[in-house]
Amino acid sequence: MSQQSFVELTQSFEKWFRQHSRVVRKDLDLKHHNMSISTFLFMRATFYGFVKRYYENLQDLSGAPIVLAVGDLHVENFGSWRDAEGRLCWGCNDVDETFPLPYNLDLVRLALSCKLAAAEEHLTVRPKEACQAILEGYMETMAKGGRGFVLGEEHLELRSMALNKLRIPAAFWTKLDGQLTPSAVPPDALAALESKMPPGKFEYKFGQRTAGEGSLGRPRFVAIAECNGGLIAREAKVALPSACVWAGLTTDEKIYYQDLVDNAYRSKDPYVGVHGGWIVRRLSPDCSRIELTDLPKNADEHLLLRAMGAETANIHLGCTPGCAEKVLADLKSRDPKWLIKAVKRMAKVTRKDQKEWAQYHNARVEEGALRRKAAAKKAKKK
Repeated sequence: MSQQSFVELTQSFEKWFRQHSRVVRKDLDLKHHNMSISTFLFMRATFYGFVKRYYENLQDLSGAPIVLAVGDLHVENFGSWRDAEGRLCWGCNDVDETFPLPYNLDLVRLALSCKLAAAEEHLTVRPKEACQAILEGYMETMAKGGRGFVLGEEHLELRSMALNKLRIPAAFWTKLDGQLTPSAVPPDALAALESKMPPGKFEYKFGQRTAGEGSLGRPRFVAIAECNGGLIAREAKVALPSACVWAGLTTDEKIYYQDLVDNAYRSKDPYVGVHGGWIVRRLSPDCSRIELTDLPKNADEHLLLRAMGAETANIHLGCTPGCAEKVLADLKSRDPKWLIKAVKRMAKVTRKDQKEWAQYHNARVEEGALRRKAAAKKAKKK
């Protein structure tokens, strides 16, 4: 059976998406545009396509031990937060697509993102070295047991990376305020936002926000308030079943987000969780994703990727008790070059899909421009 074109996959996925959520059209349009201009952004925005292509092209991997995986794992899916003790922590910070999957899917997607990011000069590490670093961190943590990343007396280099461009508070709040579009907040979203606020009554400023890549198109609301002499903010976005449900892996539409944040080996952010049908998180200068452009020019990328591999193991170990022995045995049984081979294959598939999408999207944009031009010309004649 021939594989569906990527355009067909996207149309099918977005039809499924609309059955589960209201769609923010301008955000979905932005997502479509971003998918057309960069293979790295394309990969980040299309976990639904990745999971389909993984099962179509990596059958030799898909039978591996199952864990509660991140799913939409990539090199820009890591950031910092403050735990209940006020300590700065680091780890994977976007787990909307978490789902029971072969453990190696997370590793392949993470390493693939490194390859695509390096091709666009966001990283300097070579794909072979990236794969090696990720596997080293993952296997070492799998063997020794999970341990979260608190950026205090340990992980000083990682702390330096996280703090290099840690947003200046005044600039952060000005930028966040500028991102908000005034909007009424649905009652259930308001309840979700207030559930993660400190005790007390506050006067809120509400707005709708555009952010992310894969989640572009989902309604996303922000509440900002003044609290004890400073600003605080919470964000709520629609919680959806993983795209793995759309891909046909199961008919169970359970959302596993809370399972992961509750059980992964980490010191968690007390203001992150699911309330009703919304994922809520704290927004602040040091509770945010760390972008590749935020990294110091002399950042130790090998150390960073080892840490990403270790954090992936922290999640697998904490959320799937007893998985270490099976996972390590499976890794030991494989060709030492299995990851680089899988990444090479998936990179070829991803570039092909992105090229197809770009051609389709650009043709539609051009067609729309011609229609508007013709309409304007017709109106002028009248």
